[in-house]
Amino acid sequence: MIKPLGIQKKLNIDDLIIDESQFSGEEDIPLDVVFVGAGPAGLSGAIKLAQLSKKENLNLEIGVLEKASELGGHSLSGAVINPKAFLELFNEKKIEDFPFKNKITKEKVLFLTKNNSFRLPTPPTMHNKGNYTASLCEIVKFLGKEAENLGINIFTGFPAKNLLLNGNKITGVRTTPSGLNRDSSKGPQHTASVNIKAKITVLCEGSRGPLAQSYIQKESLTGRSQQIYALGVKELWQVPKNLDHIVHTLAWPLDSSDFGGSWIYPMGENKVSIGLVIGLDYKKHSVDVHTKLQHLKQHPVFKKILKGGKILEWGAKTIPEGGWDALPTKLYGDNILIAGDAAGFVNVPALKGIHYSMYSGIFAAQSAFEALKKEDCSKNQLSSYQEMINNSFIKKDLTSVKEIRPSFKKGFIIGGIKAGLLSLKLNALVFKNPPVKEDAEEVKSSDSDPETLPVNPDINILSKVDGVYLSGNKTRDDIPCHLNSEKDIDKKTAEFYAALCPAGVYEWQDNKLVINSPNCIDCKATDVLGPRWEAREGGSGPNYKEM
Repeated sequence: MIKPLGIQKKLNIDDLIIDESQFSGEEDIPLDVVFVGAGPAGLSGAIKLAQLSKKENLNLEIGVLEKASELGGHSLSGAVINPKAFLELFNEKKIEDFPFKNKITKEKVLFLTKNNSFRLPTPPTMHNKGNYTASLCEIVKFLGKEAENLGINIFTGFPAKNLLLNGNKITGVRTTPSGLNRDSSKGPQHTASVNIKAKITVLCEGSRGPLAQSYIQKESLTGRSQQIYALGVKELWQVPKNLDHIVHTLAWPLDSSDFGGSWIYPMGENKVSIGLVIGLDYKKHSVDVHTKLQHLKQHPVFKKILKGGKILEWGAKTIPEGGWDALPTKLYGDNILIAGDAAGFVNVPALKGIHYSMYSGIFAAQSAFEALKKEDCSKNQLSSYQEMINNSFIKKDLTSVKEIRPSFKKGFIIGGIKAGLLSLKLNALVFKNPPVKEDAEEVKSSDSDPETLPVNPDINILSKVDGVYLSGNKTRDDIPCHLNSEKDIDKKTAEFYAALCPAGVYEWQDNKLVINSPNCIDCKATDVLGPRWEAREGGSGPNYKEM
């Protein structure tokens, strides 16, 4: 048996949140507000803040930091999008102006066995009529262009390594240095860290952001339940025929004790995205999401669509699944706010997160704007952000489904029954679940054999190495290792890490764990269950185009 928490390094808060005084004398970049992460939350927040600033003639310096070398390079989602946040943020635009792919008019939910499928009624939470499929990369690029048109400073290739502290106040972030050799000595292209000072710092790092994690832990802000995660692996395909509907599946190739499912979405002219998502509280140490996706592609439902097609892109990321009870008890502090996936705004039963992230960024901007006008960025003033969240549809949506994901901790059948009762609004028949513990506390059985790729496949498959290539990985081979593992790792644990990681980072060689860190695509899966992830040189990792 393997209990990941017992062999995982603890989050080192003292390394992540540091006193600004040790860098006195260095040149700082001063801003009024810095958004850490150029995803839907960070860019929407920056845009809203700039709009408010322009409307009231308040000249603000707004910055957005992004660790990828270009906007959208690290952005990945299914994705089916509710357009309401776009229509509110850009009320002068029409729906045709946004970078959406297909308007959804038809959808299916299928129960899969290894060779067959059975259509199920679409759960109320999953109705998508009127929503759109989209590439999150293209959405981020669109938002970035709008932000730049408003004079917002966007710093691509600038990961935030530390939060800066002065007393109880967060005063900005310090970026990761670049150009270091494997042994962390300075190479010929070395560029030192930079201090980005801001009156308000908004953490929008995405799933499993280390700065948000450290701040939540330091301030004891963990919610009623621990945050839990899923891992999704995705491929983009060019296919012979257009697909006119979206498909969601459950069951095979997952075990009955595991939570998750798959999708296939039309993505414009003769393109589809496919993917498989599995909750990281799975039971067997050998579960391999990438390999399961390769098997899924051989299923008749997928084979019919993919046959004769070509894989264009591949990628993976984690998704926060804890829901309302796993949100931090406070999303604000002195001079700091937390938004988007860094907080955990995902509606798992609805398979939605993007519009919640965008609105959280918008609310953060509104709160920050009022604080700056009053020249009061204290936690008392910034608590208005929490009030906006609590008075919005975000709370209503997330609280209405908060018992569904925890119900599946007891297996697919019990979870399905509870989910059905809740969807019928028979809440009185559903017992409240106990607080959820973190994924790393879940014991993994270690007696299963490693999963293998399909033999003689009908549909093209990818090895993990080929997948990393199709992610557009831009990491230098001689970069310092950014994945921190305990030293005494046994073979079973190494096998567990190797199966967990979709990018082939971990191997068991010569009776020791080998970490191929340049392969890492920043999905953060092992940060949940194994070696800790830390921000590395800007521009490292994948360079997605249409994911």
